[in-house]
This record gives sequence, structure tokens and C-alpha cells, in this order.
Amino acid sequence: MIWYLGRKLFIYLLTFFFAVTIDWLIPRLMPGNPVDIMVSRMALRADAAEVVRSYYIQAFQLDLPLWRQYLNFWIALLRGDLGVSIWLFPQPVISVIARAVPYDLLLLLPAILLSWVLGNQVGAMAARVRWLDNTVLPLAYILTATPYMWLALLLAWSLGQVAGLFPISGAYSYNIRPHLSWVFIRDLLWHWTLPFLSLFLVMFGGWAIGMRNMIIYELEADYSRYLSALGAPQRLIRRYAFRNAVLPQITGLALQLGAIVAGAVATEIAFAYPGTGYLILQAVLNQDYFLLQGCFLFIITGVLAANLIIDIVYILVDPRTRLGMVGE
Repeated sequence: MIWYLGRKLFIYLLTFFFAVTIDWLIPRLMPGNPVDIMVSRMALRADAAEVVRSYYIQAFQLDLPLWRQYLNFWIALLRGDLGVSIWLFPQPVISVIARAVPYDLLLLLPAILLSWVLGNQVGAMAARVRWLDNTVLPLAYILTATPYMWLALLLAWSLGQVAGLFPISGAYSYNIRPHLSWVFIRDLLWHWTLPFLSLFLVMFGGWAIGMRNMIIYELEADYSRYLSALGAPQRLIRRYAFRNAVLPQITGLALQLGAIVAGAVATEIAFAYPGTGYLILQAVLNQDYFLLQGCFLFIITGVLAANLIIDIVYILVDPRTRLGMVGE
């Protein structure tokens, strides 16, 4: 098992190296210069603008050859330094992302986990209850085919603009400062509801369809027919079917948790929710190399960490994985 985990860890480290390299390279393939955008916002005279431009190009080391910039990036990364944001200069990228991550966790963790649990339960029930299958399945197909952005705009228009039940932008009211009190928490949850619903409903449909199809496949498998022929109770057969059907769903859950930020980009943009997805949009608009590569580094690390954890979980929940390791 130690050899198996060591081999997996080496593969993940190699994947991390190449993914981070691409993450560093892609922003620099964008046309234009981020310092030019930064200086243009200062409204300086031409001579002063050129002096300031030269200063910031040297400060951000954009005058160095690409290979040198790449080497300096890895040296700084190993020290835990992601650089300084160009858009929010002179704030460090780590500080900017650290302020956004709690909003991502508050929005995405409940949406992903609740949709996974409820979607799997409803999908498993729909596989054996005809009336539930006839009502839930069409709704689930509609939900899972709905783009996050479109559903977010629909909810903002219907429940926000027309009904006036919920606010449609921000994480909290602009006249309230973040502090630990029931007033702030209530206001935070009030702004949180629509972004949460737009993510929860789409993911719920996908989980329900996946579990329903997997349960039907498992109930038609040879081992289910064999157990039925032996006179095993249907409750026991359904329990085995659910345990086997949930394994692909666990993999999907790991991928969702790993890509926790990427899935919220459209929703956070629609509701101006101050998470990391919203930072990615601002980094692209302002050509902020350092903030953009810092946000994607967060996504890369999350995806790889989630997949490594799920590999370990599979060893614990699936005996076939352990038998395969012994065979190696």
C-alpha cells in the first residue's frame, strides 16, 4: 500500500508541476501589458506616465527574459509568495485570495454536499418508485441542462427584481460592516440564498440522474440476479446496489470539491459575489498576471488534493481496489 501511495503521490507532483507551468504561461500569452492598464488609470502626463511605467515594469520584473521570470516564479512559490496584485496594488495576492476563499467555502460547500446527499437519495428512490421516476427525472434533466449563469439570472429576476424577496448582488449589504453578530449573519445568509439555489438546483439534477441510472444498472447486474435467485430479500439487494452505485458518485463529488472555485465563476459574476471566481474575472479584465495565476493555482491544488484523497477513500470503501493492490 505504501508503494501504491508513493507512486500516486509522484504522479500528482508531476501533474502539479506541469499544471502550474501552464498556469504561469497562459496569462503571459494574453495580448497587451498589465502595467499599461495600471498606469492608464492614474491619468498622468505622458512624461510622468513613462517614468511610472518603467518603474512598475522593473518592480514586477516584467523586463526580465521569460525563462528568468519563470525561475523567479518557482523560487517565490516555494517560499509561499504569490507576488503582488497589479489590480489591487500593493496588496499581496495571498491576502486578496484569502479574503475571497471564505465566501467560496460558504457558498459552494453547502451547495455541493447537500445536492450530493439529496440527489443520490432521490435518484435511488426514483429508480424503484415509478411515480417518483416519472416526476423527478424530467425535472432533473431540465435542471442539469440549465446553465448556472442562466438560472442565476432567472432567480435574480424572479425572486429578486419581481418578488423583491432577496438581494441580487454582493455578499452583504453595503451599509453593514462585517462583524460577528446575528444582524450581520442574517444579512449574509439573505444575500447567500440566491447564489446557493442557482448552484444547488443544477447540481441536484445531475446527481439524481446519475444515481438513478447507476442503481438501475446495478439492479440488472449478474450479482443482483444471482442474489434474487437465491431468495435474498430485496432490501439487501438494493443495499448492495446502492453501495456499488455510489462509488462513481464519490469520484464526482471529489472532482466537484476540487474544482470548488471553477464551478462558481458564472454564479459569482451574476451576483457580484466576492469569491475567487469573481476575482478571476477582475484579474482577466485587468490583465493581473499574479492574481490570475494565484487563483488558478488554488484551483489546481484543490483538484489534485481532492483526487488524492479520493484515491485513499477508494482503498477504504472498495475491496476490489485493495485486491488489485495485492495483485500488483
